[in-house]
Amino acid sequence: MRDALVLIIVAGSLPLILARPWLGILVWSWLGYMNPHRLTWGFAYNFPFAMLVGVTTLAGLVFYRGPRSIKLIPLTVIWIFFVFWMNLSTFMALDREMSMIEWDRTMKIQLFAFLTVALIRTKEQVKYLVWVIVASLAFFGVKGGLFSILTGGNYLVWGPAGSFIEDNNSLGLVLVMTIPLLVYVMQTVADKRVKLGIFGVLGLTSLAILTTHSRGAFLAVGAMCGVFWLYSPRKLIIGVLLVLAGIALWNFMPDHYHERMFSITEYEQDDSAMGRINAWWFAFYLALDHPMTGGGFGTFTQELFLRYAPDPTEFHDSHSIYFEILAEQGFVGLGLFLALGSAALITCMRNISLAKKRKDCEWIVSLSRMLIVSMCSYAVGGAFLGMAYFDLYYHLIALTVILRMILETQPLAEDYSMVSEQMRNLRIKHGLGAPAGDGGAIARNVRT
Repeated sequence: MRDALVLIIVAGSLPLILARPWLGILVWSWLGYMNPHRLTWGFAYNFPFAMLVGVTTLAGLVFYRGPRSIKLIPLTVIWIFFVFWMNLSTFMALDREMSMIEWDRTMKIQLFAFLTVALIRTKEQVKYLVWVIVASLAFFGVKGGLFSILTGGNYLVWGPAGSFIEDNNSLGLVLVMTIPLLVYVMQTVADKRVKLGIFGVLGLTSLAILTTHSRGAFLAVGAMCGVFWLYSPRKLIIGVLLVLAGIALWNFMPDHYHERMFSITEYEQDDSAMGRINAWWFAFYLALDHPMTGGGFGTFTQELFLRYAPDPTEFHDSHSIYFEILAEQGFVGLGLFLALGSAALITCMRNISLAKKRKDCEWIVSLSRMLIVSMCSYAVGGAFLGMAYFDLYYHLIALTVILRMILETQPLAEDYSMVSEQMRNLRIKHGLGAPAGDGGAIARNVRT
């Protein structure tokens, strides 16, 4: 039944995607974040739905007559250079065959992130995309939260098999990044019942984050709450609510969870933590040997650990977006990655500054603030998780660019009334009488 349902939804969307390629971004995002095919047990489990949607989107793009350009701002320029550098590091990889496997996956993610910028252009399209991302990931928040309640938080919450978020640590960080987007969605709805429902989703998702038992996600929660509080207009009320919610969730969790979180300060006695530090030194020594392009994708292997790790017997994954990039893309790649994140935050702040001057762009202010909260959560939590190439981060960057393009290409709402009034005065001055309409049709051709 589930297999047939996923097939019907995807197959039914293909004709619509051909006519409106931007819908392909929504379906691709649903498949990439929720992984509905991984929730089945039949033929759909390994069926290449994403490839089918991707090819259809590209085919529709050929005949699409709408705008599809990407504005070159500092953020997009750095982004393009970073993608170029990942391709160069793959060409120079220590094990090119191994590197090509991860390169293929990463480039598909980057392609659709850039297609998102090229095709998503309006407020409504942005809203649909955010809703799809939030609904797809919050599904696991609700599912995990209910599981936590039923089990008393004693068992780990996991993501869909064969996905970026299968691991409990990865799922925890992604759910932390989703919460700010949930808050934005809640701000955009008027129906109190819907708001209440989203508030319930927030609570269950918060509980699911704790039940992943991820220390990286725990630190990301702290960063998220701190930045969210800074952007809150009612700091006292929000601060009290955050503290009360934190106390309630903390007390709900079992004792062994508390012990695991307190072990952060005792990392020298933690085998897992020491294994991560060993992997970080491995990344540093490998990068010293290949400072420009690193070792290429897939360098965290037992063979290379024998050459570069302080303890060759303690093989470990990167468990850090920064050391993952350092080992695989070199010092230059790490510099571009850090510059990309910094440029994204700066662009978000600039978007907020520009949008505050416009009465019709309050939604951009709200969304940009939540994008900052989400990206800061990723920057902190990602320091302990190897998710440098995960889709959601690059979708947040894409949304940042889209908001800048909307701000710079769409006229101010105030300009419509201003130009309309000027037209009215000119007609009266020349004896033509007041216009029948408000001049909006002509005013809409005026750009800031």
